[in-house]
Amino acid sequence: MEFWLHDNSTNERQTLQVDGNPIVIGRGDDSQIVLHGPFVARQHARISQKGNQFYIENLGRSGTRVANREVLIGHPVRLEFGDEIQIAQFSLAVIRPGGTAGTGALESTDMAARRHQLQQRLMDFEQLIHGELLERLDLRATAAINKSDKEFVDQVLSNLEQILTQRCSELDEELIVHSCHTHLHRLIIAEVVRQSQGRFTTDYQPADQRLLDAQREKAIAELVVSMVDMLPLLFDPATVSEDLAVAEEAYDDLFTQMLGSITTPLRQYIVRRTVSKDIADIMFGLGPLQDLLEMANVSEIMVVGKDRIYVEKNGVIQPTTRSFFSEEVLTSVIERIITPTGRRVDHSTPIVDARLPDGSRVNVIISPLSLVGPCMTIRKFGWIPFTIDDLIDRDMISTQCAQFLQGCVVARMNILISGGTGSGKTTLLNTLSAYARPGERIVTIEESAELQLPQPHVVSLESRPANTEGRGEYTIRDLVRNVLRMRPDRIIIGEVRGPEALDMLQAMNTGHDGSLSTLHANAPREAMQRLETLVLMAVDIPVRAIREQIVAAIDVVVQLQRFPNGARRISHISEITEIDRDTGEIRHEDIFTLQAPDQKRLRHTGYIPTFANELVNKQQIDVDVFL
Repeated sequence: MEFWLHDNSTNERQTLQVDGNPIVIGRGDDSQIVLHGPFVARQHARISQKGNQFYIENLGRSGTRVANREVLIGHPVRLEFGDEIQIAQFSLAVIRPGGTAGTGALESTDMAARRHQLQQRLMDFEQLIHGELLERLDLRATAAINKSDKEFVDQVLSNLEQILTQRCSELDEELIVHSCHTHLHRLIIAEVVRQSQGRFTTDYQPADQRLLDAQREKAIAELVVSMVDMLPLLFDPATVSEDLAVAEEAYDDLFTQMLGSITTPLRQYIVRRTVSKDIADIMFGLGPLQDLLEMANVSEIMVVGKDRIYVEKNGVIQPTTRSFFSEEVLTSVIERIITPTGRRVDHSTPIVDARLPDGSRVNVIISPLSLVGPCMTIRKFGWIPFTIDDLIDRDMISTQCAQFLQGCVVARMNILISGGTGSGKTTLLNTLSAYARPGERIVTIEESAELQLPQPHVVSLESRPANTEGRGEYTIRDLVRNVLRMRPDRIIIGEVRGPEALDMLQAMNTGHDGSLSTLHANAPREAMQRLETLVLMAVDIPVRAIREQIVAAIDVVVQLQRFPNGARRISHISEITEIDRDTGEIRHEDIFTLQAPDQKRLRHTGYIPTFANELVNKQQIDVDVFL
């Protein structure tokens, strides 16, 4: 029997010829297929042939997956030709007689591995160019480069042009095609966003204007537009994520179809464009992160050392083929991000939070706290705020629940939004805050400003860490205390995570109704317990007194949940009612809950909140919300 084997950690592939029935897979020498990995059991899985059928059985608790399905112990799974078997970092498949490994996930994995190899070769080439450029200019990778020095920039670009002229002829046809594939993908994503925004020109422009050729630039632009025109897109700001998903899915086939129309001179020009842009991004921009920041379908960027960059697309984390040339280049990019904010990161201050000019949040952690090299997480700032209709379309909330929460905001109920990391708390907070009346004075308090409110009278406040001398720090709690002197109608706190919880509760209990905030917790009950703990960080008072303040202050808790497939949904909408006489704990009653097994529909539990009559009488909601 013949197997296809791929090691995802090294991108090495091989074909194995194995005889026997059954065939044991494991790290032990007595296995027919030996996989050397720390997460592979001595006898991990077994493949058996019964007649013309193959079955795979999981022999231990280390985990075996077939076609993205878990194989349970004692429950063999039928194996089709081409089904991908996932064991630790390895992918296997039974090759069909005749020499092919089947279609589907395996071919996709094979193609991804090949593209990764080509991207690595392209990066090696770019690193060679970058090294020669630094040597000519007598620079180090960590040097502070002044982009405003036109004479120096011209010098950099002139030397880059000379090096590219000498070196680009070294690339083979396969790498040239890969470079075209990469560059056109960038341009098509940018073009979809451009048309969705209704702009006449795209923001995606190379930093290197010297290497541009007007005639070929026109040919590339016409090619990109023609490819985009072939896609069934809506070009609406509200559906840009869906358009980008369609473009991503169709791009490979579209590129293959159009490749023949790209002339050899144009291909060579595109290669120079690709390499020159990548080098210019490293010299003047954010290196391999520059494109990712410009892609609207990327919501989060995660850098793990110099070699690994992950992104989140549509709620799913996936690896990229990008990486940094060296740790020095990564460090210089980090410095380029945080220096304009007046902050620093070094061995004495190994953790720093910052914000990009567009509002994206940045967190950096380095050695000695990080054992894998500098790590950076960028949560991108969405250029189009979600509306409640967008959340309904994405099954995050039902129409009835949306109407109920809208009524709660307008009626000035105090709402706490709870959920795990990346569950959509800030998105929902921003959406609900938009229902506040235009005549109200709204003050927002955030660690990193993200909220985008449409009301005219909004005062946005942002906390500030201490400077290098340990002075000038203003915490969320300092801002909450100050806000009480600013005559707010509503106070919106981006996230409560410390002793400011006490000040928030006091504000809610002293006439500042309609306040909203978020909190990290996995369930409404846990949210109340966490709120108690945060208050205790500020003052040592009896828990009973804290619970009385919480019950008096919080009206509604909205619980968010993030699912393994990336979907984000409201799982509970609950009312905080009273303190239980028997247990002394805070009681909450679920108004709406997410129903199994589909986990998509929020249904009314039958409980009518105590303030329902108030909402109905004020004509904020209809009675049929609870039907």
